[in-house]
Amino acid sequence: MSKLLEVENLSSYYGGIQALDAVSLYINQGEITCIIGANGAGKSTLMRTIAGDKPIDSGKITFNGKPLPSQVSEVVASGISLAPEGRRIFPALTVHENLILGTCAHANYRSYYQETLAEVLDLFPILKARLTQAGGTLSGGEQQMLSVGRALMAKPQLLCLDEPSLGLAPIIVYELFDKIQQLNQEQGLTVLLVEQNAYLALELAARAYILNVGRITLEGSGEELLANPNVQQEYLGIKVQSTQ
Repeated sequence: MSKLLEVENLSSYYGGIQALDAVSLYINQGEITCIIGANGAGKSTLMRTIAGDKPIDSGKITFNGKPLPSQVSEVVASGISLAPEGRRIFPALTVHENLILGTCAHANYRSYYQETLAEVLDLFPILKARLTQAGGTLSGGEQQMLSVGRALMAKPQLLCLDEPSLGLAPIIVYELFDKIQQLNQEQGLTVLLVEQNAYLALELAARAYILNVGRITLEGSGEELLANPNVQQEYLGIKVQSTQ
């Protein structure tokens, strides 16, 4: 299986504080990869760097075998799209206008806009009923669907999702994860998922990484990490009995 994205020895700093320390990972074409870790582990910094929203301090990122562009618009045009933590929709704009903004990085967006919009609205039918409604009037779950839908409007090869379940009711979380799995299985979309709900993320992921205080401390298949006693105790809330 070919590697779509590779991160090599990536380090990042905020005001002299190191957020990422020599992080290396890879994402295979057509797979769902997840990253789990505690708050402050550096997950969002990593996602922002991959999305081009934060400069690379040291190390390198390659996408489709080429160095990652330095500008966000160029990263999006190359095939990476981010639905950020906190959704970051434009509350005063309509649902339709928010979705249109997802196409801005592509000069030829008119050639695919209508088809892609139809696909997004088919995936999230509630957005079709809300097209003329201001984004800020949507429920939390609807805003998250709008954030993901906007990212999909860029026709990405790699969809990055940063904490998509944050603040959502469990029934909406399961619905959203079903949509993510549908995109992967039916369209072959590669997904990078940062998620607080470690159990759901590991169940969904083909590959997974644990990020702890800026370092990758464990990696493997989602199944392997689900079965790991340390992961169970630290991230899944499962009390592991001592064998001694």
